[in-house]
Amino acid sequence: MTPRLEALPLRHVLTMPTLGSAVRLARETAEMVLTEWGIARRHPSVDPALLILSELVTNSVRHAAAVSGNVTVIYAAGKDTFAFAVHDRHPYQPPLYAAGTGNTGGGLATVVELTLFLGGTAVVRGDADGGGKSIWITLPL
Repeated sequence: MTPRLEALPLRHVLTMPTLGSAVRLARETAEMVLTEWGIARRHPSVDPALLILSELVTNSVRHAAAVSGNVTVIYAAGKDTFAFAVHDRHPYQPPLYAAGTGNTGGGLATVVELTLFLGGTAVVRGDADGGGKSIWITLPL
């Protein structure tokens, strides 16, 4: 069972321009906060989490930059959970689980496949005004 994201006590928020350099910065920040939170870099979920994060930020850079000047990554963790969200202001909400069946682009298919393989969840949450969305990934540790 996945804990409620609001219950995860550790949080870090990173907002950056929707540029190619955002991918590297998001990964480096993830590595930094995981280390600060005592989650070992060698933990088996960390490398796949970094790949998932990279794919999601890359998608924001490729597909949302024209309408979303910034991309925000929210990192959260608790005793047995690492979660992160990638948020942009593009209104399109991709069907994540259709991606896992091979019906859409390769990046999201990779995200869903890795997330499910690790026993995690992937959810798209639209902004209240309909003008953007966050893709939340929750992974067990």
